Amino acid sequence: MGNHMVRIITLILVIGLSGLACSDGSSNAFVTPEEHRVVFTTTGNFDDVKTYITDEIKNRGLVVNNVSHIGNMLERTGKDMGIGKKIYIKAEALEFCSATVSRKMMEADPHNIVMCPYIIFIYVLPDEAEKVYISYRRPVADGSPAVKESLKGVEDLLQGVIKDAL
Repeated sequence: MGNHMVRIITLILVIGLSGLACSDGSSNAFVTPEEHRVVFTTTGNFDDVKTYITDEIKNRGLVVNNVSHIGNMLERTGKDMGIGKKIYIKAEALEFCSATVSRKMMEADPHNIVMCPYIIFIYVLPDEAEKVYISYRRPVADGSPAVKESLKGVEDLLQGVIKDAL
């Protein structure tokens, strides 16, 4: 499947999110009412989207430290527990970090260590096999102006990786 097919963005807008407008003014992300997660969607193949996200992380000079195979774990443990509902066709989490962004974040507040590593989730739902979801946990920017600015840097990095990969 080619790059162009994966780059076709499925437009979903649950709550407006400034700064995520496409060149045509439409949105390709939504924030849940709780505002604790941001979810992007695209049509295409899971493995292609994962490759694009991984490549974009590497293009920024960063390293994927771990890939969590969440979908496989849920499938395996569901069978062990006698639960048959399939939650995902495929679901993985890519963990990575940025020394620059993390240092600013932890200098602003050492307790922000809980925000590291950064994680981008990629998954496909059984009823939507042609739609790939890409998401991350939204950092809660509270505290001093320095803390808020440092956490904005984390969100900018996560959004930037996803938007540039798609």
